Amino acid sequence: MTNHTLRDKVVVIAGGAKNLGGLLARQFAEAGADVVVHYHDDSGAGDAEDTAKAVRAAGRRAITVAGDLTQVGEVRRLFDLAVDEFGGVDVAVNTVGKVLRKPIVETTEDEYDAMFAINAKSAYFFLQEAGRRLNDNGKIVNLGTSLLAAFTDGYSTYAGGKAPLEHFTRAAAKEFADRGISVTTVAPGPMDTPFFYPQETPERVEFHKSQALGNQLTQIEDIAPLITFLVTDGWWITGQTIFANGGYTTR
Repeated sequence: MTNHTLRDKVVVIAGGAKNLGGLLARQFAEAGADVVVHYHDDSGAGDAEDTAKAVRAAGRRAITVAGDLTQVGEVRRLFDLAVDEFGGVDVAVNTVGKVLRKPIVETTEDEYDAMFAINAKSAYFFLQEAGRRLNDNGKIVNLGTSLLAAFTDGYSTYAGGKAPLEHFTRAAAKEFADRGISVTTVAPGPMDTPFFYPQETPERVEFHKSQALGNQLTQIEDIAPLITFLVTDGWWITGQTIFANGGYTTR
């Protein structure tokens, strides 16, 4: 019977230096996994190394890899380095994203291109490379957004850029199924991280809180167990986008 634990597995985490990705790296190591901690550029190097040290302190192996995942060659290099270092990859989690809240009539072409490159293109080619490189019975999780189920203003390029992940996930789940690889997207509500606050006024932050259980934003500590489940005992769930948001939105 296939082992669906993280013991002695190799995990690649895109955006693994801090916030949700950093928490996952630490928890996966405690569950027995070796971790490849990806970060975007030099500004994240310190956080990435801190996370790698925490993985090693848990008795597991870790490497850090910098790369701009909007460049397909960098996605391939990330997986190349993982395979070269550890001999294979079992789990791939993509937490990479960028948020922008701006009216459509004020959005520039450069902003549009950047948002779709980070939120859609990088996710597509991360899925592609994971499908090529993961060991049989592997697991892939992408991070989406609960704004996909919201009727709201301002987030056209963010929610729009994340929307394709649902369709990428469905296609990949079918295409990779014969190798036992599950593919899911987790769509949290607005998360209580530095990623969120620059886009919102204090009043809108309070509104977002009011829409969820406990009058709070989504906590990374509430999302990490779900992703852990999906890459272990929840392997039978595939092709799905899961809205984990305390009732912030649903459909």
